[in-house]
Amino acid sequence: MAKILVCDKISPTAIERMKALGHEVVVKTGMTPEELIETVPPFEAMIVRSATKVRVPVIDAAKNLKVIIRGGVGIDNIDVDYARSKGIEVRNTPAASSPSVAELALGHMFSVYRFIAASTWRMRQGEDFKKIKKESQGRELAGKTLGIIGIGRIGKELAKRALALGMKVIAYDAYVTDPGIEGVTMVSFDELLSQADIISLHVPKTDKPIIGREEFAKMKDGAVIINTARGGVVDEDALLEALDSGKLYGAAIDVFVGEPNPKPELVNHPKVSVTPHLGASTNEAQERIGEEIIKILNEVFGS
Repeated sequence: MAKILVCDKISPTAIERMKALGHEVVVKTGMTPEELIETVPPFEAMIVRSATKVRVPVIDAAKNLKVIIRGGVGIDNIDVDYARSKGIEVRNTPAASSPSVAELALGHMFSVYRFIAASTWRMRQGEDFKKIKKESQGRELAGKTLGIIGIGRIGKELAKRALALGMKVIAYDAYVTDPGIEGVTMVSFDELLSQADIISLHVPKTDKPIIGREEFAKMKDGAVIINTARGGVVDEDALLEALDSGKLYGAAIDVFVGEPNPKPELVNHPKVSVTPHLGASTNEAQERIGEEIIKILNEVFGS
């Protein structure tokens, strides 16, 4: 069986199952790049989440590595092409966290439309009860148009939930023409921007923002934007301008450019519902991620 290095927190059940299968498992989280380079040489498998960065120097040091497993979806924290050029497999668990991320996006929609986060904060600051109530008349989701950018696994999970709430769902995806969900209408990017009351992003990390000043200008007045995808797909400075100008009703952000140190202006903005990259942070998602990791290990090393 294999020597496995677990670099980020994963389900304890998964670790116990690895050991039961005969693998030698070492859990060592929070390592610096230098510590990781020093630690990795004897290991045949490395398991990471989003915190650990597996860059070229780490890969060069990993003389025995056969597989890098990313517990989660995005693999932008791994130099994938370089790893594969060295004969190292790079795998992820794309389906495991989809329901959890979709539910978080939906929760943020409720939070923005009904001032849940904002009124909670104001009440805890001791503001006048009646004043908060007067200034927190919200909106219903039912009957509103949700625009989903990226109708992959997470986007589809969100679409199903939104349809069940009586929302109209439109979607744009550069690679999908038929999402396979009755009630979802595929539209162009510009059509989505101009028609959606709420826009939710479900795309991989990009080199430059998908949503910037030009895109905000094309949106409906009073629109809401939700980002549970990746920091950087929304231009944060342009977002703040759109919020301050009144162009947007509100926004919800789970992922930031400067993680783990997001812009204070975003975190403290009264129109923004924020969470610290919690998309996959549910018990159920973590258990599913663990199950997928075990499946990958069995495929690579045999069960």
